[in-house]
Amino acid sequence: MNKLGEKSLKTLEYYEILDRLAAQAASEGAKEKCRALRPLDDREQAALWMRQTSDAKDLMIRQGSPSFGGIRAVGAVLSRAGRGGTLNPRELLDVASVLQTARRALLYDAEHEEKTTLTPIFGLLSGNRPLEESITTAIVSEEEIADGASPELLSIRRELRRISGKVRETLSRLISGERAKYLQETIITQRNGRFVVPVKAEHRGDVPGLVHDTSSTGATVFVEPQQVVEINNQIKVLEGREEAEIERILAALSAEVALYSDAIAQDVDALTTLDFIFARAKLSFEMNAAAPVLLESGSRCRLLRARHPLLDKDKAVPIDIAIGQAYDTLIITGPNTGGKTVSLKTLGLLSLMAASGLHIPANEQSEIGLFTRVYADIGDEQSIEQSLSTFSAHMKTIVSIMDCCAPGDLVLFDELGAGTDPVEGAALAVAVIGYARQMGACVAATTHYAELKTFALTTDGIENASCEFDVQSLQPTYRLLTGIPGKSNAFAIAARLGLQPTIIERAKEQVSTEDARFEDVLAELERERRRIEQLRDEAAKMRAAAQSERDKMRAERDAAEQKADKMVESARSQADRILKDARMTAETVFGELEELKKQSQKDAAEQNLAAAKAALRGVITQTENEQRRGIAKRVVEADEQRPVRKGDRVRLLNVAGVIATVLAPADKDGGVQVQAGAMKMTVQANEMRLVDEPKPAQKRQAPPRRSAPARELNLRTAESEVDVRGMSAEEAVFEVDNFLSRALMAGLPSVTVIHGKGTGVLRGAIQAHLRKNKRVKSVRSGVYGEGEQGVTIVELR
Repeated sequence: MNKLGEKSLKTLEYYEILDRLAAQAASEGAKEKCRALRPLDDREQAALWMRQTSDAKDLMIRQGSPSFGGIRAVGAVLSRAGRGGTLNPRELLDVASVLQTARRALLYDAEHEEKTTLTPIFGLLSGNRPLEESITTAIVSEEEIADGASPELLSIRRELRRISGKVRETLSRLISGERAKYLQETIITQRNGRFVVPVKAEHRGDVPGLVHDTSSTGATVFVEPQQVVEINNQIKVLEGREEAEIERILAALSAEVALYSDAIAQDVDALTTLDFIFARAKLSFEMNAAAPVLLESGSRCRLLRARHPLLDKDKAVPIDIAIGQAYDTLIITGPNTGGKTVSLKTLGLLSLMAASGLHIPANEQSEIGLFTRVYADIGDEQSIEQSLSTFSAHMKTIVSIMDCCAPGDLVLFDELGAGTDPVEGAALAVAVIGYARQMGACVAATTHYAELKTFALTTDGIENASCEFDVQSLQPTYRLLTGIPGKSNAFAIAARLGLQPTIIERAKEQVSTEDARFEDVLAELERERRRIEQLRDEAAKMRAAAQSERDKMRAERDAAEQKADKMVESARSQADRILKDARMTAETVFGELEELKKQSQKDAAEQNLAAAKAALRGVITQTENEQRRGIAKRVVEADEQRPVRKGDRVRLLNVAGVIATVLAPADKDGGVQVQAGAMKMTVQANEMRLVDEPKPAQKRQAPPRRSAPARELNLRTAESEVDVRGMSAEEAVFEVDNFLSRALMAGLPSVTVIHGKGTGVLRGAIQAHLRKNKRVKSVRSGVYGEGEQGVTIVELR
């Protein structure tokens, strides 16, 4: 990046964002990566960085953040170990910390199964638990090696403790015996690593031994009594052996580190990269940011509800700002401190952040096409040392930008042309904008010049925008309004602050007629905009109220449907219990009828028996089907028909429409005794309908087995075929049983079951079931013209 580009990054406060990013990183290596981050002009790489940030943020939401506090800069340590050097305990503990962090990162990655853009980076980690445990087991701290680091060290230290105890025991007898009077204090201390006692200087000859030290006053000499000299020599020998063993342990661990130095270095690099990525995700949480849509091509952007990331997110007013699509130049006008410069910086800074793979504080539907470079001339850069005025300092920067700008660049000017004669400054500003556009760059500029407002109104590809200002409260609202040029509101502000009206009127007289008319047009536009916004807000409130009412009605409807479903389910359960009891009762009746059949020798009785059984089974099955399908109970009011009399023929509405004969008129409770075939029952009057007497007709001669002169059960017409295609085997068998019951009641000699060809599973299940039925004479598949293997022909007995 050139010097002008770096200056623009500083002007747009990009480095402040990097400092906040570095604060989120745990390791120094990741912090350096954060501070070295620069915008990309490669769309694919920027998109990858953006996806990495998003994936890290998603993982943090689900699993929390992994710990990277154990990353250490061990590059130099690994290099020295590789050259055969011995590492000290602190360096070995740093290596163990890296290995532990890598192991925990691998466990973190194993908690989710889906692949992300971070998966390849986690895949670079190897860890080394045996080496990690070897180091942490042997080394307690920087100053202490564990006794269990080796059997030899453990043995040496046991011997040291034993001999040290012997020395103390000997000296304890000395300081508590007859020579205690020669001691300055009755204590045991050490000098030069040897145990000594403090003896009064005048009694030096009364305590035989070696003098190792003298007090600062000379009144005390530290004597190693003759009795413990040899024991102290043994301690020194053991301490030498201990030091040599520790050196051997450290050398062995260092050699093992050198053996895995490449893998450890790779772990450090991968962990640092992950720390850098998760720091970007943490910054996104801190700024309440989101990933924008990175456009495939084109240098343009559309920011929705964007906030400057360095402002308080709870106080900053979001703005909508766009450039590069319908227009390539945006002229922002409005009063001072109204938010013009902040809007300009927001546009530039968020574009840089997106190009760096960072989330931006804006709506996730915001769109950004990467700009090749972003140049900015913002702020007062006057310099006394360089003898530069405000205008000269700005112009120097503008000259550099004009020399560098090219297609795909974004150029930002704050108060373009300010600091000099207004007429010349406005003309210069128009020329600079025109040249930058000619070079193919997108331009956003703030100004107070009316000439630039007119320039935007009369030139294609240039759009006006303004920062809203509340004249009543003399406070800016910081809202950016695209498409409307702004007013300076100088007269209104002055009047509000108490400037005499005569002065204001005189000032207005100094304004040219054209300028006054232009300001009047702007004022009218502003009033119209406010009126439209008010109407829009009212419409939004009404729409929200309507939506709320609709949601409420929908909730009430859902509650009513759930209540109705529960009632239907309860009724269904009750009906199932009733039907179950009816079936049990029917089976009992069937058993009794079978006994009657055995006792009866007449064919007529046998036919009545079969008909009664088939009718009863059909009635129960049909009733069960109707109950399960939720068919409403049909009731006939008493006033729709005359009262029934003995001998009337009636249709039982709630028993599948069976025809029965009335045996006795209704009793006081409305119950009517009827007979259907061989069964007698009591039915309510409103659950039956009178049947008109059929006209006399010549009786058809029936086959001998089917004739039933004593049969009193009239049945509805039954169809000769049933279609069970698409059903499961269990459903089909149930449907065929019902069908056969109706066919038997109707006296049909044969029927057809349509099951389709398919795999043959349904056909096999149905035919196997039919062959077990005592009322079935024969079962065969259809032949040509009947449906072949897709149907089964059933002959009934």
